[in-house]
Amino acid sequence: MNSIEVQNLSKVYGSTTAIEDVNFTVETGEIIGFLGPNGAGKTTTMRILAGYLPATTGTAKIAGYDVHQQSMEVRRRIGYLPENPPLYPEMTVEGFLNFVAKIKGVAKCDRKKKVTTVIERCQLEDKTKTAIYKLSKGYRQRVGIAQAIVHEPRVIILDEPTVGLDPRQIIEVRNLIKSLAIEHTIILSTHILPEVSMTCDRIMIINQGKIVITNSPDELQKQLAGNYGYQLELAGNIADLLPKLAAIPGVVASKVITENLNNQNRDLVEVTCNADSEPGKELAALTINQGVSLYEMRRIRPSLEDVFLELTTEEIISNE
Repeated sequence: MNSIEVQNLSKVYGSTTAIEDVNFTVETGEIIGFLGPNGAGKTTTMRILAGYLPATTGTAKIAGYDVHQQSMEVRRRIGYLPENPPLYPEMTVEGFLNFVAKIKGVAKCDRKKKVTTVIERCQLEDKTKTAIYKLSKGYRQRVGIAQAIVHEPRVIILDEPTVGLDPRQIIEVRNLIKSLAIEHTIILSTHILPEVSMTCDRIMIINQGKIVITNSPDELQKQLAGNYGYQLELAGNIADLLPKLAAIPGVVASKVITENLNNQNRDLVEVTCNADSEPGKELAALTINQGVSLYEMRRIRPSLEDVFLELTTEEIISNE
C-alpha cells in the first residue's frame, strides 16, 4: 500500500486556482522532495495532506485513509512540521514534548519512553530542561521535528525544514531526515536545491499549481542532455581537431566557445555528449595524438538548478 495517494487534487480561492489536478503517490519509506517557485502550490498541497485545509475537488489518502472524510485517522498517522515550527517558547523542551505526546494520544504508559526516544533521535539530550525561547534556530528546528514524530506517525510532512539554518545545522537536519526514512515516509518542500539531491529519492516539481514532472534527481538531470559534456582548454590546430572530436562515439557536437582565453593564445572548446556516455579518455587521447596542447579538461553536467529553471520556465512560456 502506498503511504500517500493524491488524485485530481485542486484548491481554488475565489477566482484564484492554487493547485489544479495534482496527482502523485509516495511509497512507504520514500523521501520525496517537493519543489516549486513561490506561489506554485507546494504549501497548499502539504496543508491539504496534513488536514489543515480542505481541497476543492479531488482526493488525498494517507495510509489508505481519506484526508477529508477520515481526518482523525489521518492525523494519527501523520507528523507535520510547518515552515514556522508550532512551539511554545516558555516551555522546556522536555515539557513541550510531553505535552505534544499527550495531545497526540500517546498512552501515558508509553509517553516517557517515546519522548526520550525522540529527544535522543533529534540530539536534544543536553537541552531537555532548557526553555525553547533560549534555543538557537537549529535546535528549535530539531524540537519541531521531534514534536512531529513523537507519536511515531507513518508519514512525516516537512515544510522548508532547513530554512534559515547555517551550513552545519543543515547537515545535521539532513542526516536526521535521512535516518527517519528507515521507519517513515517523508515528503518535504525546500528552496535549497542541493539539499534535494542529497536527501530525496524522488523529486516532484510543481509550477502554477500543476505537477510538471516527477523523477529521481539523476534522471531529472539527464533530461538536460544538451548540457552534458566536457570543456577543454587547448592550444594548437583547433579547426582540424573539432570534427574529429565530434566523430567520437557518444559525442554530439564540438565547438569553440571562447577564443584566446585570458589572452594566453588558448581556446576553450565545449564537447557536448549523450547523458549516458563517458568519452573523456578518448577525447584526451585524440587531442594529444593530434599534437594539440591540452591544458585543462573538466566535466560539465546540468545541475538541479538548471533542471528546475528549464522546466518551470517552459511551463510559464507555454501558458502565456
